[in-house]
Amino acid sequence: MLDNMPRGTICIEDLEIGMSRHLRKEVTDRDIELFAEVSTDRNPVHLDDDYARDTIFEGRIAHGMLTAGLISAVIGEQLPGHGTVYLGQSLKFLAPVRPGDTVLAEVTVTAIEHAKRRVTLETRCLVGNTTVLKGEALVLAPSRKFD
Repeated sequence: MLDNMPRGTICIEDLEIGMSRHLRKEVTDRDIELFAEVSTDRNPVHLDDDYARDTIFEGRIAHGMLTAGLISAVIGEQLPGHGTVYLGQSLKFLAPVRPGDTVLAEVTVTAIEHAKRRVTLETRCLVGNTTVLKGEALVLAPSRKFD
């Protein structure tokens, strides 16, 4: 996994509109198998080559929520980071992620409500130049006032 910044916490007092963080991760067969085990989503489009070949995707794809989990990793580890609490997330899945694809997960600050410690984040994932997921997250950011 390649992050653009060290992991930790950026308190709401230090956040700025336009601030952005990302990570890259290759999605492996093992990732898909582990996600299926943890989530109990064993849809054969994710796990069975023969079945998946006959679908609209013409091959196996990763779980959409596995890809979305990379957004969660950026939010929980980098921006705002440790101590952040998810309040909501909208997601649009635009293209499949396949085993072996490298996903770039990006998060950008679009609004800050200091009084309530709420931060709105634009979220997206790309494989190459293709946007595979986009959305928006609302989070409760950590504050130095409560440390």
